[in-house]
Amino acid sequence: MVDQTKKREKPSEEMRTANLKYLSRRVLPGWTWKVEGSGYRLYSKASSASAMTDDRGEGEDAAPTSGICRPLSEILKELNKKVPDSLIKTRVEHDGFTIRYIPWHTVNRILNLHAPEWSGEVRNISYSADAKSVSVVYRVTLYGTDAEIFRESTGTASIDDTSYGDPVQKAEAMAFRRACARFGLGLHLYHEDVS
Repeated sequence: MVDQTKKREKPSEEMRTANLKYLSRRVLPGWTWKVEGSGYRLYSKASSASAMTDDRGEGEDAAPTSGICRPLSEILKELNKKVPDSLIKTRVEHDGFTIRYIPWHTVNRILNLHAPEWSGEVRNISYSADAKSVSVVYRVTLYGTDAEIFRESTGTASIDDTSYGDPVQKAEAMAFRRACARFGLGLHLYHEDVS
């Protein structure tokens, strides 16, 4: 497991406010930010038309340079909570083994909700020597007011197994979910016994 933490300078209150206005207006329409403790929290709201200019009189393309609004400890605390059963899917593999998992798009939405400043990237794609499988290395980075941290993981899929889409996409989704599990998101699923 690769782990790296860097200290970050805390953004000014003015920058945080400008960033929240930008996120509410352009990135996450239909959501609102509220002050909660030492950071901000995202809440759903009724859709409304967004203004074309902000309070500073700048146009819609004006974007703050920092999107960091909460300490990593608060973000990780939220990600480590048990995922509701309604978001978990079940799949039966070819060998009859039952797997409970969180679809990658649901993991993506959970990250957007609790850590909207996250980023992800494919670090490597490699095929086995016999060309029967493909492996993907994926990195997820979380940004907090106090630091940034990343986790990497791998996912492997058989080239012959196209039951759930393209093998590279399947391996990428697996690697993405596993990297998020290293932050605690859905980690409880790895410790359950499925009968």
